[in-house]
Amino acid sequence: MSDYKIETKCLHSGWVPKKGEPRMLPIIQSTTFKYDTTDEMGRLFDLKDDGYFYTRVQNPTNDMVAAKIADLEGGVAALLTSSGQAANFYATLNLCEAGDHLISTSTIYGGTFNLFAVTFKKLGIECTFVDPDASSEEIEKAFRPNTKLVFGETIANPALTVLDIEKFAKLAHSHKVPLIVDNTFATPVNCQPFKWGADIVTHSTTKYMDGHAAQVGGAIVDSGNFDWESNAEKFSCLTTPDESYHGLIYTQAFGKKAYITKATVTLMRDLGSIPSPMNAFILNLGLESMPLRVERHCYNAQKVAEFLNAHEKVSSVNYAGLPSDKYHERAKKYMPKGTCGVISFELKGGRESAVHFMDSLKLATIATHVADAKTCVLHPASHTHRQMNDEQLKEAGVSPGMIRFSVGIENIDDILSDLEQALKNA
Repeated sequence: MSDYKIETKCLHSGWVPKKGEPRMLPIIQSTTFKYDTTDEMGRLFDLKDDGYFYTRVQNPTNDMVAAKIADLEGGVAALLTSSGQAANFYATLNLCEAGDHLISTSTIYGGTFNLFAVTFKKLGIECTFVDPDASSEEIEKAFRPNTKLVFGETIANPALTVLDIEKFAKLAHSHKVPLIVDNTFATPVNCQPFKWGADIVTHSTTKYMDGHAAQVGGAIVDSGNFDWESNAEKFSCLTTPDESYHGLIYTQAFGKKAYITKATVTLMRDLGSIPSPMNAFILNLGLESMPLRVERHCYNAQKVAEFLNAHEKVSSVNYAGLPSDKYHERAKKYMPKGTCGVISFELKGGRESAVHFMDSLKLATIATHVADAKTCVLHPASHTHRQMNDEQLKEAGVSPGMIRFSVGIENIDDILSDLEQALKNA
């Protein structure tokens, strides 16, 4: 499918039916798979043959949807997980162990920030957070001999910082480590980080990929471009024998698919977090219409951002589609077709006005969600970033009065009318 445009890939990649097979992706709702001999199954457990033996590790429905997402991003392989949080956990843990270090931009989703700052610390893995807009010289200071990777979000949630992918890719590669980019908000419709030097991409498929808040899921996609053997000592997890598989060496046995294979047969084997085949089926339905929805999300969000930017009760608006936004030019470079449907803004009355405004909305709903077909709103300091102290909130680009507004695909006039009446009460 590599020659087709993304709209066509969203419909046809992954599952390609043969004569007499169902046109729609089949749901293989089975925990286990039958074989005729003991040796046949034994070879699967030794990773000597391709096939399925237990859905916790792999399932045909899941793999077909993963293959579609890999094709959309331009990667060689992908792995579905049970959530976006699990995707970021596995993507980083696949390379890190106790005593290691990673670098992350500071303006990331609160759950990921807590994963790196708190949970990883308990596992003996240290993270240094850097300002994504800092100079290359400043970011250079964060690297250490035990740094294993660099992490960032294409469009940060909820600060809406647009990552300078090329800058971070060059910095990571100069230290012979990969760049992992969470591409949830932009989606592969609007940005494909591999084209700008990223090595691994993650997604919360719960968001625009699903588009209807019907399933929780995640994905990890490998570009196949990073040369693990060039820094074999640092990435010994991929380049030296794995005793749990009788001394198998992933880079030698699986080549460009070494990274995803290791994540599948070790992390998924040991920790679980596989999505159900039904969830993968629902995700696939969302993927089929994703280009149409993303285009509408961006159109509506642009109108909402312009409306809010001109309103007398609004003190600031963050949306890269606005010419006045500090990330406007960067967004034009990396996402010329548009960014996403999420806006963050502040009212002149601060936190108290934000609460009154949100409680006055009628069409938009207050929900711990973002990036689906229906318009929803959230107060990050009270909700997604509630565990952070004031210093951490500031570092993450979240102010006490910030409102995250996820613009849906409703009629734009209805969305603007709802905003207008709620602002009267703010």
